[in-house]
Amino acid sequence: MSKLKVKANKDVVLVPSADEIPLPSTYGAAELKYFIRRNTYRGALCALILILLFLLINFITAKVEENANSKEIKVAPITKMTLDDLPPPDADAGVDIPPPPDVVINSGPAARAGNPIPVPDAMIAPDVKDFATVDVQARASTVGGDGEDMGQFAANIDWTGENKKVEVTTIKDKEPEPDEFIPVEKEPAFDLGKLNQLVKYPEMARKANIEGTVHVRALVDKTGKVTKAFAEFSDNKALDKAAVDAVLAYGYATPAVMNGQPTSCWVSIPIVFKLK
Repeated sequence: MSKLKVKANKDVVLVPSADEIPLPSTYGAAELKYFIRRNTYRGALCALILILLFLLINFITAKVEENANSKEIKVAPITKMTLDDLPPPDADAGVDIPPPPDVVINSGPAARAGNPIPVPDAMIAPDVKDFATVDVQARASTVGGDGEDMGQFAANIDWTGENKKVEVTTIKDKEPEPDEFIPVEKEPAFDLGKLNQLVKYPEMARKANIEGTVHVRALVDKTGKVTKAFAEFSDNKALDKAAVDAVLAYGYATPAVMNGQPTSCWVSIPIVFKLK
C-alpha cells in the first residue's frame, strides 16, 4: 500500500513504492524482427526435411515394386492387326503340298496260323452228315432227298409254297399312361348328346340336391373303343361313379388321329350334373 506523507500545507501526495514501478520493456521492433527471421528459418528447414523424407519413401517404394515385378513372367504385348496390315502371300502359297507318305505298320498276316486238320467221319454228328455240301446245296431241299443224285433238283422241293405255314404275330400296342403326353393332330371326339343320355343321376345325390361337374379321364384306343375311365377331378365324390359308368357305356368314339392314322389317346370329358 502507498504510504501517505502529510506536508505542512496539508496537501496530500501519493508516493508509490519502488516495487510498484514497472521496469522499462526490452521487447521492441528489433526483437520482433529477430523472432520472425529465426522462426522462418526453422519452418523452412522443417519443410525441406519433410520433402526429402517423402522423396526417400517414394524412391524406396518404387524399388520394392520394381523388384516384385521383375519376378513375374513377362508376356509379350498383344499386337492388333487388320487385313490391310497382312504381308503379301508367299510365291509358293498356290503350290499344292504333296501329302505325307503312308506309313505301313507290319501287323502280321491276316490268316490264322496252323494247318487244317480233317475230321474223321466217325466224329461228325449224325444230323450234320445230312447237310448238303457246297456243290449240291443249290439243288437240295430242306427235308432232304432219298440219296440218289441225278444232277437235277430234288423232287420234294415245294415250288408253290402251299405247304409253308406263315405265322403272323400281332404286336399289341403299348397302352399310354394317363399323364403321358401324346402328340396328335386330332383328339378323340364324343357325341355329348348321346353321352348325356347315358348319365344316370344318383338317387342319393338327387335327394341331397348335390350338383357339380366330374372330369372323367378316358382312354380311347385306335378303334375308338373306350377301354378305361376314371374320375380325374370332381366337385362331389357322390357323382364320380355315375360319370365313369356313362363314359364306359358310351362304347365307341371317334379315335385320335396322328399322321393320318388312328392312335390310342387319353382324353378328359366333363360330365355336368344339374338338377332341373
